[in-house]
Amino acid sequence: MQIFDRLKERFGMSGTGLAMAGKNPWGGSGKKGDGESSAEGGSEGGGSDGGGSDGPRNPWLPGGNSGSGKRRSASIEDIFKNRGPEGPNRGGSGGGSNFQMPERPGGGSWLPIIIGGIVILAVALSSFHMVNPGERGVVKTLGKYSRTVEPGLRFTAPWPVETIAIEDVEGVRAVNIPTSGEKAKLILTGDQNLVDLSYIVRWRINDLADFKFQLAEPIETVNEVAEAAMRASVAEKTLDATFTGTGRAEIQQDVRERMQETLDDYRAGIQIVGVEIAKADPPSEVVDAFRDVSVAEQNADAARNQARGYAQQTIAGAEGEAEAFDKVYEQYRLAPGVTRQRLYYETMEKVLAVTDKTVVEAEGVTPYLPLPELRRRAAPPEPITVQPQSNSQGQ
Repeated sequence: MQIFDRLKERFGMSGTGLAMAGKNPWGGSGKKGDGESSAEGGSEGGGSDGGGSDGPRNPWLPGGNSGSGKRRSASIEDIFKNRGPEGPNRGGSGGGSNFQMPERPGGGSWLPIIIGGIVILAVALSSFHMVNPGERGVVKTLGKYSRTVEPGLRFTAPWPVETIAIEDVEGVRAVNIPTSGEKAKLILTGDQNLVDLSYIVRWRINDLADFKFQLAEPIETVNEVAEAAMRASVAEKTLDATFTGTGRAEIQQDVRERMQETLDDYRAGIQIVGVEIAKADPPSEVVDAFRDVSVAEQNADAARNQARGYAQQTIAGAEGEAEAFDKVYEQYRLAPGVTRQRLYYETMEKVLAVTDKTVVEAEGVTPYLPLPELRRRAAPPEPITVQPQSNSQGQ
């Protein structure tokens, strides 16, 4: 029953439509007088193409509506055997599509032309290649390296005979070590200390053929060569040298030279443009102690600088006094008496300028005017601050 229902849906038959019809579509009336089904009445009668009292022939049987013979019910094999342009859908009442590709004016099919156009388009797309400025392309013939092409519109044999791989050879690429998410890179210095280094390696492709075919993983090779060169260079420096600008510059230059030499031995086709140390810190476990040491070293440097400044100032003053004494001695040798008297007067001026003086003549006492004492008395007295005493009785 399920198969029959699907056939009815497929070919546009409906049980409701058949029930509403007045006659059996295969001939005869919809009902017999004795209550038999219309399908049985349709299978017993005969008729012609024009349709008589028994109705038309079954359209599902071979021959359609023409011919003669006894009518019978159609089987499933007859339905699928005769389905086609001349089959049950010729009336256009339902069923699948009967689309056919239109023919060419000469009567031939368009299919070979369409297939040929697709093949030509595929050949054109796989044969012409645009190589931009700053790029190069390596061509492989049947999987083997053939040649390197320069920028411009280039032609190769169609795929799969020849294939081309285009790469940017002038752009500078950068590698960060360690990469994001990777643990710190602790490197041993020459004085048996550990330093956490982060650095950037910049490189570009020098020979595209070597870059493509000499190394299986060129980018991974750059990372490994950079790490090996950095460890070898830092092992020759002290911890303090890795923190100073001069020491870093020497390490960067040494790493670049080591990397280039190693990659040239590998024939990697890579040129190292530069190496830059982005960070140089002590390990995180000892960073607090290292900061304390750094502060102590800075304080020691400040004290040493202060002592050097005082020593230089004292030495400069002593040298000045010695030079002045040499000049006075020269004048003393020319005029000893005059120089001796001058030195006496200068010395007395320095001594008496800071002391109280009393002048007394030898023959008697001369009235003395105490000018320093008068000055002291004429000076305003210093204010005296009296602290009020607190009343312990609360009055």
